[in-house]
Amino acid sequence: MVIIVQNLPVPLDRRVWLECQALVARGYEVSVICPKGPGDPARQTIAEVHIYKYKPAPEARGMLGFVFEFIYSWLRTARLSLKVWRRKPFQIIQACNPPDTYWALARLWRARGVRFVFDHHDLNPELFRSRFGEPETLGRRIEYRGLLWLERMTFRAADRVISTNESYKAIAVRRGKLRSQDVTVVRSCPDTRVMRPIYSATFDSKPTRFALVYLGIMGPQDGVDIVLDVMNELVHKRGREDVHTWLLGFGDCYKDLRRRCTELDLDKVVTFTGRADKAMIADYLSVADVGLSPDLKTPLNDVSTMNKTMEYMAYCLPSVSFDLLETRVSGGDAVLYAESGDVSGFADAVERLLDDDALRLQLALDARVRVSTEFDWRSQAEAYLSVFGELAGVEPMDALAAATMDEPVNGVDEQGREYVDLNDDDELARFILERSAPSVRRRVMSARDVRRIRTTNARIPFSSPPLVEG
Repeated sequence: MVIIVQNLPVPLDRRVWLECQALVARGYEVSVICPKGPGDPARQTIAEVHIYKYKPAPEARGMLGFVFEFIYSWLRTARLSLKVWRRKPFQIIQACNPPDTYWALARLWRARGVRFVFDHHDLNPELFRSRFGEPETLGRRIEYRGLLWLERMTFRAADRVISTNESYKAIAVRRGKLRSQDVTVVRSCPDTRVMRPIYSATFDSKPTRFALVYLGIMGPQDGVDIVLDVMNELVHKRGREDVHTWLLGFGDCYKDLRRRCTELDLDKVVTFTGRADKAMIADYLSVADVGLSPDLKTPLNDVSTMNKTMEYMAYCLPSVSFDLLETRVSGGDAVLYAESGDVSGFADAVERLLDDDALRLQLALDARVRVSTEFDWRSQAEAYLSVFGELAGVEPMDALAAATMDEPVNGVDEQGREYVDLNDDDELARFILERSAPSVRRRVMSARDVRRIRTTNARIPFSSPPLVEG
């Protein structure tokens, strides 16, 4: 089968890479067509996944720029799909949006008996409204209706649709006129066996007592500028000298954000890391004290699952978010929420976590339990594989067998870094409060301090229920 991705290279796209691993483990031969990342080769095979890459289009500016990007990427993808077919014919195409244009390619391949699965990552009409407001001018209405048409054609062409949450499924059924049984929810959840805290050497270069972290794309709809406003509030208005922020990621707003950071005189307390791979994510999320989800309540964000929130949770990282419908589904009571756009309220929630060790510990433990028991990728992989099993006529497997993507986790990650023991209550509590290895001399708390903090809140679990390791 072939998976088409346009907005991120693979394996950087975590959801798509987890899907690839699940398919390979189930016995499918998988090829991926996607744009190149910096330094990427045109062709590579990683973990039995055949990856075909093309040079990405220039950064789009204005409507004509986006049209050019879509046409260019579509043609490059179509050409590479022929290469894949010549190597070995495929039975299924899975296209991941944005954009909603690959239904046309799927229809061309239908003549060869190829089935089409639409993996619905983004709501492009809602993205348009979130970035540009409600379409009022003639030009904006034409653009918006064009996006609705592309979405409708994608739904019509698909043999099956995969939605990232129930909100997206409801739109596929209502707006796409699809039967509920033809839409399967597969949430973008972390594989908590391997996405878990490590003892990171990054702690040695931690610039202050506390570190905040943002992980994700830096586009106009992602609200990363609010992180800078929050830091301005904490540092310049409230006079905190014990906090630093790491911004992990890239996107259309990256240069503007760096310029804004300098204008606010925050360069000494904010670090931009650029593109972050798995190893870097593990480093920074294991050392940071609070995760930040600054996505504003918009037509898109309110019903979208924020991957960053669940990744924070996997690393026992308490976080602060604006109050969004689907973020509430993911985070529950393990996240602190502020009213959308309330910078002062967001900063209050951050300060509350920094100044309350017991609360920070409690939410960190709650977050890890919630994500590992309710939102782990392995249960989602079962639902994902069932879609292809039905199309290809393959018998389903049980959840754990279907999602066996790696060897069982031992005590270290792929880079040989030691995992924190999630079932050692004392050590896990100490780690969360210090975010350091036991041997680090900069520890700020004694064992007695840790025990005292643990006993200040009866909700903190000790050994029941157990923290899930996988």
